[in-house]
Amino acid sequence: MADQEAQSERFSDEDATPARKRPRPGERRLQILQTLAAMLEQPGAERVTTASLAAKIGVSEAALYRHFASKAQMFEGLIDFVDQSVIGLIRQVTDREPAGPVQASRIVALLLQFAEKNPGMSRVMIGDALVLEHERLQERINLLFDKIEAQLRQSLKGIESATPTADAQLVASLLVAFMQGRLQRFARSGFKRLPSEHLQAALARML
Repeated sequence: MADQEAQSERFSDEDATPARKRPRPGERRLQILQTLAAMLEQPGAERVTTASLAAKIGVSEAALYRHFASKAQMFEGLIDFVDQSVIGLIRQVTDREPAGPVQASRIVALLLQFAEKNPGMSRVMIGDALVLEHERLQERINLLFDKIEAQLRQSLKGIESATPTADAQLVASLLVAFMQGRLQRFARSGFKRLPSEHLQAALARML
């Protein structure tokens, strides 16, 4: 488990501040995304505007739009990172652990640990950072959780029960709701109530 946790990537750069030298092609785009993620990590942060983002980086708003066609595209860059990270973490578990409650439990644990290491991304995952943004962004997040729930159903479909398929669907739905609740509490507590708090005990009650 420890080696899996170590591979949970952190996206936002603690030092995502203006670089003194001219960035190479692609570096400015990454810097914009890292700075946006870092701004989302600030407890109680208001809606991030392109003006505040540009000021944080030390460039003009026009400079941002040379790398991204719109603000929505910037958020899509963050969602891409979340999606790739989630799929990668799930693959780590399914490659190493046979299907069953333990596999499902480890998937939930790793995804919550990922959000804990990337507070800004947790705000993206619950849609908090996407309020008043383009609706397709929330649709992508909904699709991400649909993927997670589908994998959890797959992990649990062999559980011993009189109705294994129905029970797998029920438990998978419960686990996703639990994850979303933990992420909401994390963001709305100013990132003080960690998603991993008493996690194993909580999962043991559900699985």
